[in-house]
Amino acid sequence: MQNLATQADKFELPGNIHYLNGAFMSPQLKSVTAIGLESVQKKALPFNTSIDDFFNDTEKIRREYSKLINNKEPNRIVLIPSVSYGMANVTHNIELKGREVVVAGEQFPSNVYPWMSAAKQQGGELKIVDPPQTTEQRGEKWNQLILEAINENTAVLAISQVHWADGTKFDLVAMRKRTKEVGALLIIDGTQSVGAHPFDLEEIQPDALICAGYKWLLGPYGLGMAYYGEYFDNAMPIEENWINRLNSEDFSGLIEYEETYQPGALRFEMGEHSSFVLVPMLLESLKQLNEWQPDRIQTYCKSIVDDPLQRLQEAGFWVEDEAWRANHLFGIRHAEMPIEKIKAAFAERNIFVSYRGSAIRVAPYVHNTIEDLNVMTEVLLESIIHHA
Repeated sequence: MQNLATQADKFELPGNIHYLNGAFMSPQLKSVTAIGLESVQKKALPFNTSIDDFFNDTEKIRREYSKLINNKEPNRIVLIPSVSYGMANVTHNIELKGREVVVAGEQFPSNVYPWMSAAKQQGGELKIVDPPQTTEQRGEKWNQLILEAINENTAVLAISQVHWADGTKFDLVAMRKRTKEVGALLIIDGTQSVGAHPFDLEEIQPDALICAGYKWLLGPYGLGMAYYGEYFDNAMPIEENWINRLNSEDFSGLIEYEETYQPGALRFEMGEHSSFVLVPMLLESLKQLNEWQPDRIQTYCKSIVDDPLQRLQEAGFWVEDEAWRANHLFGIRHAEMPIEKIKAAFAERNIFVSYRGSAIRVAPYVHNTIEDLNVMTEVLLESIIHHA
């Protein structure tokens, strides 16, 4: 399959805006906006909503998302409102009993706070593995530190595929192997990678994969996706709602209360997950992602970031080694970076990025061109020259 060209025409971003901030929030596809408006209008005529509408699009969304992550069991995919909700279903069904939860340093809070709470309530311990204080082989060394932190007292490794602050990649296959050796669970927050970066569920074999939908899944805010593996087959969800019980498709029999849940992981779906506005929007975005394919998205992003990043590195800026970072999300650092000056210059030139810790977080996508990266690069080079 041929490489992607720019897909800017599928988005509504103005031509004078250099939006390099998809890790904050993705822009919305024109087709998703159209479906959202149509779906909002539909409720004005509720007699056009049928019983099948409670189930059809959610089944389609399971299949589309399964294709995206190479999942063979769509009924292990559920709709959630947020990462914290998805993680709560996990922590609700784990007993730490003095064992450790390993997390990466400066990890996104939605994959830390639930474990802090669980450790406090269950007498466990949170083990935070900070990055090495070096720029030389930083990503590789950080991965090694995490692998070394996993031992016989580890109950859970809770981590991302791509670090949210600077795009550092974690070797989930190696980490899955190590967690299996010690009998620990692997719980992944895929929010900053799934959709833009290849994720092979069959290869990685996580116990749970939790993703917000409004970033690289290109979906609306307030809807995400979760996968729960066999470990959670007999677990208890954090809420009980009617549609997650067996035979809920039979509206006339709903007062015949059912003890049995729907199969797979469907017991974990949020209430009102049929969400007649948000579900069609996310379904449309997933169809587009499956057409583009994450590996092609990575290849496109690489084609527009390679030259600008080389120029920055030659001028003394630091970016993680290519083998240990994503092409759609990376951090730029400099020992003497005049950050306030850069923020002002970026605002003047309509350059949108994020600032996370000591890094300028840059997150390009298929709506960008190399020109967006070149404009950003020029501002950064000028800031260092004038600062010196």
